[in-house]
Amino acid sequence: MKYLKLMRIRHYLKNFLIFLPIIFSKRLLEKVILLKVIIGFIAFSLTTSVIYIMNDLKDIEKDKKHPIKKERPLASGKVSKKEAIILCMILSCAIIVGLYLTNMLFNGGTILLAVYIFINILYSFGFKNIPLLDITIISSGFVLRVLYGGLITSIPVSSWLFLTTLSIAFYMALGKRKNELVKLDNNSTRQVLKYYTKEFLEKNMYMFLTLSIVFYSLWSTLGVVNESFRYSIVLVLIILMKYNMNIENGGYGDPIDVILNDKILIIIGIMYGLACFAILYVL
Repeated sequence: MKYLKLMRIRHYLKNFLIFLPIIFSKRLLEKVILLKVIIGFIAFSLTTSVIYIMNDLKDIEKDKKHPIKKERPLASGKVSKKEAIILCMILSCAIIVGLYLTNMLFNGGTILLAVYIFINILYSFGFKNIPLLDITIISSGFVLRVLYGGLITSIPVSSWLFLTTLSIAFYMALGKRKNELVKLDNNSTRQVLKYYTKEFLEKNMYMFLTLSIVFYSLWSTLGVVNESFRYSIVLVLIILMKYNMNIENGGYGDPIDVILNDKILIIIGIMYGLACFAILYVL
């Protein structure tokens, strides 16, 4: 269990973004393409685990002083540095071997995985302390997941999907920083927070929230072949309002914590998924 916690298994939820290109291109039920996405999902998930472990190894001393991060396996001493390094090497080998055996190692998807690793290494080794660049890198992770799903299946990612994902990603990243600033106050070990103010983060949060609604609404009415898809806007509005309510009322703003700690939000999310499937594949 301690190794799974170190790998941040719960954060694999973000990697379901990889499925979006095949879902909205109405090709989810094609077995060959679906298998590629499942393999890509596993590869990307293990890659994110490698990044998380590397980051925890680097920040172990800082995490020990953090009110929440001190409970992480490395910071708490439940997992040794040696064990973490070995696990990191095993996961890296598993990614390479798995992609090679499935004939997915030498393609654009692997290049995108390398880009994801590279920018996150830069983030861990200093870029996270540079204002705006830190938020941009966090947001890019969401967008890269969608682009990865398109690359491994040779399905173009529409401009609407790209813009909607990008704006929601920035909204979530700004919300994360805003709550870190408010909740952690002077006890924060995140240096970049000294450059931000609550007012700045809130204004930009709501700017990207507005853009997200606009882009999704335009996509739903102009970019999707099925006209009934416009009705999904209602559920999206409710999801964004509930998510924003959670950001304002508690937690530290991490997207996964916000979602998984709210049963109502999970239920509405499931309803949205079922509605999309019904509209795209049944109607």
